[in-house]
Amino acid sequence: MKKVHAMAVLASIGACTQASAVDLKAGDWTVNVGGIVNAYYTGVSCSGDAVGGLALGGRALGCGGEDHRTTIGNGLLPSGLVTSVSSTQGGIEVTAKIGIYAATATDSAIAQNSTVDVRQAFFTFGRGDLGTFKLGRDYGIFGANAILKDMTLVGAGAPVQATQRGRVTLGHIGAGYSYLGTYGQIVYSAPKNDAGIGFDFGVMSPVSDTPVIAGPRYSTRSSPQVQARLSFEQDGFKAWLGAKTQRFESQTAGAGDLTMNGFEAGASYQLGAAGLLINAQTGRALGILSDADQGDVRSKNFLVQGTFKTTDALKLGLSWGRSANDDNTAGTAGLKSNANLTAGAYYALNSAVTLVAEVGQTRSKAFGGATARMNGGSVGGIIFF
Repeated sequence: MKKVHAMAVLASIGACTQASAVDLKAGDWTVNVGGIVNAYYTGVSCSGDAVGGLALGGRALGCGGEDHRTTIGNGLLPSGLVTSVSSTQGGIEVTAKIGIYAATATDSAIAQNSTVDVRQAFFTFGRGDLGTFKLGRDYGIFGANAILKDMTLVGAGAPVQATQRGRVTLGHIGAGYSYLGTYGQIVYSAPKNDAGIGFDFGVMSPVSDTPVIAGPRYSTRSSPQVQARLSFEQDGFKAWLGAKTQRFESQTAGAGDLTMNGFEAGASYQLGAAGLLINAQTGRALGILSDADQGDVRSKNFLVQGTFKTTDALKLGLSWGRSANDDNTAGTAGLKSNANLTAGAYYALNSAVTLVAEVGQTRSKAFGGATARMNGGSVGGIIFF
């Protein structure tokens, strides 16, 4: 058994708990088998006005069409099995990873829960002094630091019932940052220099929008999506700048083509037991749950979070995020903003299991002034192995 970083939604998740995984040696190769399982009891109640669009605090999404609802399912992370291999061949470091994920909760006690989500299937090659190339399917670069450092990553955050059944809760997705997405991709990561500066650049397989409300429809064009990030790390302080862009082709008569542009800046600082995180995103067609899912609209996302470890085992935290549309377009269906405030306690029972309790409120506002509220709480746990 060997100490490794916990396998979670991203290729690396060093901010989370470490766990033991099985390492097997086969000639020049090391095979690592690990994974994650989690479950949370979430209860929510919804009140206020009817707000259109992707209103996460509204009755339709927040409470799954009811005034009150309960689910025992995944938090922000799915459950999954992750297998990776690594070796050094001809002086080149080579790795490969496949992550197979599944949801815990469904609306049926007898139907097969057989939907499998292969979020990661990629390989890398490189050298410490030259950098690393990644080829395959993995999470995006834009927004990765925000969700990686979100304290609710090992919890639930906004326990939106419409997404938890059959998938996961949302953390601060759509109420603080855009979801980072999973793409077929080719990414180059430069080695960090002595000053702690690093750079990542990737071309992603272009995606079509997945709107859930009325509005123009867009599909992919021939050019790929491009994402990039400049980062700095030194003595507990981390900062980053990110960007992404993709051209969409209109599928609706009378609507023009659309170019998604997103920009991001953030920083985190860990001073002893105390931690602080700030992240801001702005752009056009960033979407709530997926790229351009609200069509041609400018929006802003902001997340601020403070955490404090009272003991080696217990961490307390408070995080607030808001996603706001600048324009009242057909694609927003009148939604102006989603905001979520979450307070959480995270207790490391041992090196593998973390117990979690969170309470919070998600508010959605319409351009016309209507407001909806979802009050919710979650309790449960997560194991990394």
